[in-house]
Amino acid sequence: MHSLGVYVINLDGSRDRLQTISQRLAAFDIAFERVSAVDGRQLDLSALTDYEAARAERYMGRSLVGGEIGCYRSHLKVAAQFLSSDARYALVLEDDALPLCNPVELLEKALPDLEKIDPHWRLINIGNNKLKIATPLARYDIGGHDCELVAAHYFPMTTSAIVWSREGARLFIEEHRKIFAPVDNYFRYWLTRTGHGYSFWPAPVTTTEAASEILAASGRARKTNKRKWYYGLAKQYRLFQDKLIALLSKCGLRQPTGN
Repeated sequence: MHSLGVYVINLDGSRDRLQTISQRLAAFDIAFERVSAVDGRQLDLSALTDYEAARAERYMGRSLVGGEIGCYRSHLKVAAQFLSSDARYALVLEDDALPLCNPVELLEKALPDLEKIDPHWRLINIGNNKLKIATPLARYDIGGHDCELVAAHYFPMTTSAIVWSREGARLFIEEHRKIFAPVDNYFRYWLTRTGHGYSFWPAPVTTTEAASEILAASGRARKTNKRKWYYGLAKQYRLFQDKLIALLSKCGLRQPTGN
């Protein structure tokens, strides 16, 4: 599919992971461009001009860690690289992605249908591990993997495998001001409110058991990283608000704010 660019986000020095994802994609005869991940583990968060700690504490109930900032910036970087190309769409994989079928073959079939359904679509999550509050649109069988394209009113978490339209990538970069949430939380916040977010279920891509090296030092840190006393309340309020917006959208009682 010549109009589809394929990108793999990989941290410098993570050669084993790059070799593994290369072998997985080669099995489907998929070529890709490597994008050097932003290593946020050593960042001085107090010096970052695009990180808004106060808003993160309000929204997430805690501050962020450097690995989360690095992951967010890595996705900004790959979106910009995609927009500098001639590709119409971008398949972005983190280096722990594990395709269960040929994702390019799936997209060759599904993207023309999605263009007819929603010419303004922005982002597809094809590596989600959960799906809630969605509307089925079309079914596909790729190499024995049967899955449905759905309108994801409650946009799924994880960014191991996503697909951008040029409009979606442009808006992601253009509307970027301050980081106040991990990138998957931001995508849920953004697309649950604007609409134009999609997914497949069951997901055609999963992940290995290996922890993300971009977030390697962050797993433990997130559990204790300056959590506010209201952390649990902030989380429950965030989930309730997003689910309510998604339910209203699914029932046609709320119009998306995007074009």
